[in-house]
Amino acid sequence: MAAGNHSTTTEFILAGLTDKPELQLPLFLYFLGTYVGTVVGNLGMITLIGLSSYLHTPMYYFLSSLSFIDLCQSTIITPKMLLNFMTEKNTISYPECMTQLYFFLVFGIAECHMLGVMAYDRYIAICNPLLYNVSMSYQVCSWLVVEVYMMGLIGATVHTGCMLRVVFCKAKIINHYFCDIFPLLELSSSNTYINEVVVLCFTSFNILAPTLAILGSYVSIIASILRISSTEGRSKAFSTCSSHILAVTLFYGSIAFMYLQPSNVSSMDQSKVSSLFYTTIVPMLNPLIYSLRNKDVKDALNKIIKKRQFCISKDL
Repeated sequence: MAAGNHSTTTEFILAGLTDKPELQLPLFLYFLGTYVGTVVGNLGMITLIGLSSYLHTPMYYFLSSLSFIDLCQSTIITPKMLLNFMTEKNTISYPECMTQLYFFLVFGIAECHMLGVMAYDRYIAICNPLLYNVSMSYQVCSWLVVEVYMMGLIGATVHTGCMLRVVFCKAKIINHYFCDIFPLLELSSSNTYINEVVVLCFTSFNILAPTLAILGSYVSIIASILRISSTEGRSKAFSTCSSHILAVTLFYGSIAFMYLQPSNVSSMDQSKVSSLFYTTIVPMLNPLIYSLRNKDVKDALNKIIKKRQFCISKDL
């Protein structure tokens, strides 16, 4: 069959995380709890930022966008994974697999660039505070968010378009818990050289470009903070960045480990563990990281709670 022909495969079988029956229920309960935490945490963050005028600033506008991306990223992967824990044969149709791959890539790439945008926002806030309102106006913030999603859409379209030309005539078992690029390429009967080059080029750009922006921003931020004379001022400046640094480390570390290596070198078991971090664990942790270590978020939440209590007591 020629490489340009359409795939004759109508469905795949997802191998999942484990083939041990005794682990299915514990894993189901664990990831169900993780998903509930992800939904509650990210929806709560989006709602809190929307309701609190105190948080209507560029920093929290980007944070609400990050929460939306995390919520979508987890929703694309986790419900299907939970269903597979409870079924004997974990099948996924070819169109469903390509759709899952597409939207997984859209939001995965968007998160990479959103973290870069958030680092740039912190750079402007700390290094050029007098120009902050001009540099990060509503129009600028909106365009930055649009560009983030455009990068995700372009990258996902190119990757999925290349995947659609791949012929699948071998075994239909995907050695993963969702449809990802490298596990699918392993099933290919056609030449995947172009796909692997595209993956390496786009992944390098989508990881390295935001990473360089983040590193450049934080080098300037650290230099500015060190010039602050008061200890209290330094501590406050560092506290606004610490949450973002932790989120960046967790997300980019797992992504780089997963993709910045040839597919024949990557161990699929290692890839599953790594991908668990950025598809299920990181989306759950981000709301905790940005709320527990953020005085503004805690203050805004307390104000809303007190306002609700006052309204209830007034009605009574």
